[in-house]
Amino acid sequence: MNNTINPDTLLMQMRAMAAQAQGKTSQGSEATEQVDFSQLLKQSVDKVNESQMDAKKLADAFQAGDPNVQVSEVMVALQKSSVSFQAMLQVRNKLVSAYQEIMNMQV
Repeated sequence: MNNTINPDTLLMQMRAMAAQAQGKTSQGSEATEQVDFSQLLKQSVDKVNESQMDAKKLADAFQAGDPNVQVSEVMVALQKSSVSFQAMLQVRNKLVSAYQEIMNMQV
């Protein structure tokens, strides 16, 4: 487990996720294959889960007194997992709202 926080790496990851969400490949060109929404949603949930598990591992290591884990790393990991969870929660709320709106439509 890498315990250092590199802002450049974090920025690259954020840009890659934004490009993936927009349906672009890492080179910036449009994706030619069909994007499966359920697969994209599952990958997002898995990433949020992984982020939360990593943050918990760091917090547990810090509480156990691991000298390689700094409190700033723990706090950033916890905030990162919290923000990703809140974003996922908002997406879920929008999906439920859209579903309810569609179900209330009269045909």
